[in-house]
Amino acid sequence: MEGKPGITFNQLAKVAEHFGRGVLFFLESEPVQPERIHTPAFRTLANQKPELSIKVKSLIERVEKQRTVYLALRDELENPDLTEFSPPDLPQNAPQAAADIARVWLGLNDVNDFETYRSAVEAQGILVFRSNGYNGKWQIAKESPILGFTLYAEDCPVIVIKKQQSEARQSFTLMHELGHLLLHRISSIDDENDMHSRLGYEREANEFAGLMLVPDTFLQKIDDTARPRHVDQYDDWLKGCRRDWGVSTEVILRRLLDSGRLSQQQYAAYRRWHAGLQVPQLDGGSRAYRSREPIHIFGDTFVRAVLGALSRRRITLSKASNYLDGLKINDLHQLEKHYAGL
Repeated sequence: MEGKPGITFNQLAKVAEHFGRGVLFFLESEPVQPERIHTPAFRTLANQKPELSIKVKSLIERVEKQRTVYLALRDELENPDLTEFSPPDLPQNAPQAAADIARVWLGLNDVNDFETYRSAVEAQGILVFRSNGYNGKWQIAKESPILGFTLYAEDCPVIVIKKQQSEARQSFTLMHELGHLLLHRISSIDDENDMHSRLGYEREANEFAGLMLVPDTFLQKIDDTARPRHVDQYDDWLKGCRRDWGVSTEVILRRLLDSGRLSQQQYAAYRRWHAGLQVPQLDGGSRAYRSREPIHIFGDTFVRAVLGALSRRRITLSKASNYLDGLKINDLHQLEKHYAGL
């Protein structure tokens, strides 16, 4: 500054907003202490991916604040339906056994999709957020390589999934992040490369996800003699399995590869073919059901906690709106009616 004209208050406010801070943060005279600003989970993710954008870092902080809100509401409501996280003890170096135990713990059936997987995970005391498709504070940008992250906590972990074109891919990301929670008990942030890694914790999380989504009993339903000669027909060959299990063709092929029923050449050929497909990019879509967007973003568990606190007058309409992505009062009432079945 040195006696020269400084930036205006409005300019400072914009700088603060860019970094997810209030203006007063930049007016503090004391040195910044990182350990007071960021949680251990945040620092873990930042160390794993030092190149994280400001938007992703701000999203992580925002998720942590929502988790704090949820815990306060859960303690206030004393609702037995809001389950506390109590993970099973999974055997190490025994991926099939670990996945079998986890599937029983989640109570999974033979037919699933992303929403049933999400509901099963939430029922075990884990919050599952999904970024929305609109440019805003709850979006992971389409161009970002980040597909999901996990904030580990003993009382209530959070899994965040990037909204993708295919819900089957979201299912794999969800189970990959669940693997980090149950097997490694750590916070983790993952991109496209991590979802195909053959090293360390990422390899274990990928193997766990594959076994969770396609256990050996599922593989027995696939007829190898019916496998087409050309990889561009694999999607049709596995269409019924993909629909029932809520997974992508690639996940099934990877399981067949690991089981010795598919060659590396066939698997690689399919991936090359699929990578060359031109997938149409969808726009943000219609916001005709704006009142239900908080369910898609924060999940049923979080939304029910907020509405429960509102109905018992533990929080105001203004706070409920703030917790639910700035939902307008009229939309908030529509959301209440949706849960009331009206």
